[in-house]
Amino acid sequence: MKYLMMLAALLLPAQSLTGCSKPPLYQEEGYVFGTRVEVSIYGEQEDRARAGVAAVMQEFQRLHDMLHAWKPSELSRLNAAMAAGKPFQASPELADMLQDAAKLSAQSGGLFNPAIGGLVQLWGFHADEYAAVLPNPDAIARLVNAKPQLGDLKFSHGQIRSRNRSVQIDLGGYAKGYALDRAARILKQQGIHNALINIGGNIMALGKHGDRPWRVGIQHPRQPGPLAMLALQDGEAIGTSGDYQRYFEVGGKRYCHLIDPRSGQPVQGVEAVTVITQGASAGVLSDVASKPLFIAGSAGWREAARSAGIDAAMLVDGSGTVHLTAAMQKRLEFNDGHTPVLKIE
Repeated sequence: MKYLMMLAALLLPAQSLTGCSKPPLYQEEGYVFGTRVEVSIYGEQEDRARAGVAAVMQEFQRLHDMLHAWKPSELSRLNAAMAAGKPFQASPELADMLQDAAKLSAQSGGLFNPAIGGLVQLWGFHADEYAAVLPNPDAIARLVNAKPQLGDLKFSHGQIRSRNRSVQIDLGGYAKGYALDRAARILKQQGIHNALINIGGNIMALGKHGDRPWRVGIQHPRQPGPLAMLALQDGEAIGTSGDYQRYFEVGGKRYCHLIDPRSGQPVQGVEAVTVITQGASAGVLSDVASKPLFIAGSAGWREAARSAGIDAAMLVDGSGTVHLTAAMQKRLEFNDGHTPVLKIE
């Protein structure tokens, strides 16, 4: 999960790699969802590409304003209403997102659980900077025992209420994927069919980069640069969850933002998980599916992948050993000169 922040007002200048009348590659970068975002468009006139990127960035800002978990937003107003035991008149889009997230949560056996925003807040991750402070164990136990889940929500005539006041929704593990799907739809509506959209490592490919597929790197969880490279086909998405961007340390122990809803504790023993997805909601699935694999750990990640319908997946455990499905092994190129220990499962 990564949390939503304001889109930076300034974007980096567009980059054209040639002076032709039809530049092969147009790129812009920005900052949204608490991370860097990049949109690359291949083979379009600059003004057409610029307009497409502008529409995508505007959509990202709209989603930020709607889904921020701890600053004023439609989602934060819903959370306040549920905590007070009151119904909330939600937009149809938010209601649809929550119903979709509830289905995916049930499919994961509750390991993907956007209703545990209270636990995320307790651990200090509802902030732009994280204090190295451990929360009160009794407060954690109370929230775990309350068992907040999206199944507690009731939808009626546009209103949402919760039977459980401990439900506090954080869509940080869903919103980036939803934004990828929306961006792909916007670009296609504008007649742009060759693009790469990257939201902090959640990446979707449209078409090709010229005469070849789009190539992307998977961040090494403990070293600069990529652990491996792969080629993404048209309509595929890739999602990574890791313990290396949002975390703090106390007593030499790392506490990351990925919380196990069963224990209320940050997950230990896993450094990163990466999945490849495809289909109509490839973006959403790329964001969601990595979470239950991460939480299940090296003992249960393979079963979690099967439950999510994921064929291509990779987990890096706490010792740096890389666990792979056979489908993922075929896709990766380990290019650092030192292939890690691999376990094909």
